[in-house]
Amino acid sequence: MQDFNLYFGLGVEHILTWDALDHILFVTALCLRYRFPDWKKVAIMVTAFTVGHSITLALSVFGWINIPVAIIEFLIPLTIAGTAMNNLFFRPGQKSEKLPIIYFFALFFGMIHGMAYANLLLDLEGTEQLPGHLLAFNLGIEVAQLLVVAVVLSLSFIFVDQFKLKQAWWLRILSALILIFALKMTFQRIPALRSHTQTAIKQ
Repeated sequence: MQDFNLYFGLGVEHILTWDALDHILFVTALCLRYRFPDWKKVAIMVTAFTVGHSITLALSVFGWINIPVAIIEFLIPLTIAGTAMNNLFFRPGQKSEKLPIIYFFALFFGMIHGMAYANLLLDLEGTEQLPGHLLAFNLGIEVAQLLVVAVVLSLSFIFVDQFKLKQAWWLRILSALILIFALKMTFQRIPALRSHTQTAIKQ
């Protein structure tokens, strides 16, 4: 039980820290178009993201896939930018297909994010007792993600339902700001540029 609490806590901390800003921005971008009455849609989307990152997290920690960290860190802000751009073209209130494209974004981009978590687990312990620790870590991540979702939906309720800000403005303004941050992070994480910067710092 002590190990479970440890890895559960690590999962929560891995999301609810300043270092996890990229992940928080991604979850925020996913949820911005939704409101509390849409909780079922949000649940499906979060589940898709969970499935995606759980698959690649497991494959990575067991050594079945191995992608350089620099490439993963470069791809993550691209997933944020792609989600934010998709929001800019979304019209609140429009009828969407049974499986909106953002669900596939959540699944595919979750797979990219999942690979980023693998290094943390392996740095901590290698491969001993991984299944149980993997479960606890995943549950911690999901609880933290749900907290982020609750905050985003609450803010949407305050600004859209209480302050009567048009949902389209709320969605596009926030998505545009997230897009700017994401593009900045993408530029900073270009593998060749990052490698050159680190070399210059060492010298």
